Amino acid sequence: MVNRKRTARLMRQEGLEGHRPRRRRSLTRPDQGAAPIEDLVGRRFQPSLLDTVWCGDITYIRTGQGWLYLATVIDLASRRLIGWSMGDRHDATLVVDALQMAVAARGRSAMDGTIFHHDRGSEYTSDAFRTTCRQLGVTQSSSRTGSCLDNAVAESFFAALKVKLVHRLHFASRAEARRAIFAWVHRYNHRRRHTTIGGPSR
Repeated sequence: MVNRKRTARLMRQEGLEGHRPRRRRSLTRPDQGAAPIEDLVGRRFQPSLLDTVWCGDITYIRTGQGWLYLATVIDLASRRLIGWSMGDRHDATLVVDALQMAVAARGRSAMDGTIFHHDRGSEYTSDAFRTTCRQLGVTQSSSRTGSCLDNAVAESFFAALKVKLVHRLHFASRAEARRAIFAWVHRYNHRRRHTTIGGPSR
């Protein structure tokens, strides 16, 4: 075990600073009147086949022009971010666009049998998103309200994005943040090694 003071001294000598993650503000606003959606995943986050189970969530990035919101779709079998959408509002359109991008990325018009796991936010329980899921053959699955462990892979992706990129930079504009996130996602998909699946996402 290394003494804390020694570690601090060595870090100062090397010009290193520790990073303390910022407290996360939840975006989840459940629609109490929405029809319930069953949890079909039950924290089983390692399907053996691609396009069996996807998961997603929404996060926010501070910029000089205001918040930029990011919606994601991740394939649990590969840990690859296959769909995403960014905008200045977190609404049904944001999550619909992310899901449609994921389906297009697979080169298909529908994903019959694919489960999409998300939280109980009003964006995901909206009529627009439910209709899109039906049209695309996607089956919805929902975590419990306030339980981040029920959607741990999506939460882990956002934690990596925030620690490795967002909290290290100041974005003067939403466009600047978009460019930086796009570049980071490319590296995440093609170079980052995922110990859970024994290599980079695919």
